[in-house]
Amino acid sequence: MSQIRTRIAPSPTGDPHVGTAYIALFNRCFAHKHGGKFILRIEDTDQQRSSARSELDILSSLQWLGLQWDEGPGCEGEFGPYRQSERTSIYAQQIKTLLATGAAFHCFCTAERLDALRQQQMQDKQALGYDGHCLQLTAADVQSKLASGAEHVIRMRIPTEGNCEFNDLLRGNVTINWSQVDMQVLIKSDGRPTYHFANVVDDHLMEISHVIRGEEWINSTPKHILLYQYFGWQAPIFCHMPLLRNPDKSKLSKRKNPTSIRYYQAMGYLPQALLNYLGMMGWTMPNAQEKFTQDEMKENFDISRVSLGGPIFDIEKLDWLNGKYIREDISNEQFIIQYADWAFNKQRMLKIVPLIKQRVERFTDVADIAAFFVSGIPELQQAHYAHKQLTAEIMAKVLQFSLWQLEQLPEWTRDDIEQCLQSLAGKLNLKIRDFLFPLFVAITGKPVSTSVIEAITILGIDITRARLRAGIDVLGGISNKQLKVLEREYRDLA
Repeated sequence: MSQIRTRIAPSPTGDPHVGTAYIALFNRCFAHKHGGKFILRIEDTDQQRSSARSELDILSSLQWLGLQWDEGPGCEGEFGPYRQSERTSIYAQQIKTLLATGAAFHCFCTAERLDALRQQQMQDKQALGYDGHCLQLTAADVQSKLASGAEHVIRMRIPTEGNCEFNDLLRGNVTINWSQVDMQVLIKSDGRPTYHFANVVDDHLMEISHVIRGEEWINSTPKHILLYQYFGWQAPIFCHMPLLRNPDKSKLSKRKNPTSIRYYQAMGYLPQALLNYLGMMGWTMPNAQEKFTQDEMKENFDISRVSLGGPIFDIEKLDWLNGKYIREDISNEQFIIQYADWAFNKQRMLKIVPLIKQRVERFTDVADIAAFFVSGIPELQQAHYAHKQLTAEIMAKVLQFSLWQLEQLPEWTRDDIEQCLQSLAGKLNLKIRDFLFPLFVAITGKPVSTSVIEAITILGIDITRARLRAGIDVLGGISNKQLKVLEREYRDLA
């Protein structure tokens, strides 16, 4: 492969994650540093969870950050299409090669058998994984089952002994015993490919030279390398980046930190500051400067300078860096324009004005009534949640259940939000007025304000999620033990 080609392959099944932007930034800098191309591919093999809304959010968030791709959706190249859902005929053809050589096999095991196998392996304290049961079928058995229309998947054959060894660009030689690698499903029962199969086929056909991805994929790399060997293809160079971490060193997750790019956009962070901060995650400029542009990062980029220590995503450090950009890079006139566009753009104000106008007698009333729409997380104390009927524990449960319920909404509309919260209040046997009280406080900072349903609709899931979590913390928080109890209760309610 003469040209350096890297890719980012997000799955459109949720919020646009800052971790996706972090990996995209390093892929883009590496490719462009070497005169190559950066490709974006949509990994939508999970048709049940994938959505057009999530894809649009991912694409628009990356563009907002300035992470434009050279090939991908909206920027077609010679290796398209760039959505896996549009490449099913390619996978159907490629799987025939593996079946013909015996590198893959049909598996007719039922879900019940696989569940029983898993339970037995757990009981015997064995490694979890498929036991190769259907490898014992004769060719005649397989053809008979296929002719009868028996439901099946296609799995890959895995060596029974020895190790897989590969060289990682950052970690050097990596050795993983084949006993730790499962006989991966390549084609699901609906005929669609799994991530692992489509990923290898697409990376080869799109001539990806370097796969730069998060370290959580290290244990999957033997499967991918084996597929390259089965096909007789040259594998790309692998490079596994350290994962972003919370301040307590745990993996960055939305349970502990806002992870959606949209949250930082809604909170008024500058895209160049957020991108700069992501560039500081595990990497430093040669002169150790902390404030730098994407172009400066590209010009000085050397992937060998990436540190394998888990980079800490510290919002206080991001705040400091964002403040530097505001003070040093934005003139007073630009500040006015950018702030007005963020806080008072016409589209947003057309939603807010009908809510506040009925409460306004003078324009001086507006700031007090509408401040929560253009502020961050309300600074509250437990006293703000004082209620005659509800304890702090019950209110924390209301906020947690509301958060889980809102996160499941396929569409963010006022009617859907109102319906799901009213339904939840009924299941908890709470009057709607009492149920909404902790939501009013957490979202607006006051026990009484404009319609909290309307406010949630306008603020969106990212700010709503952050304020509800902050409210739970103010009410005393929820321990891991309590969380498990609440999760069971929530499942029972559903």
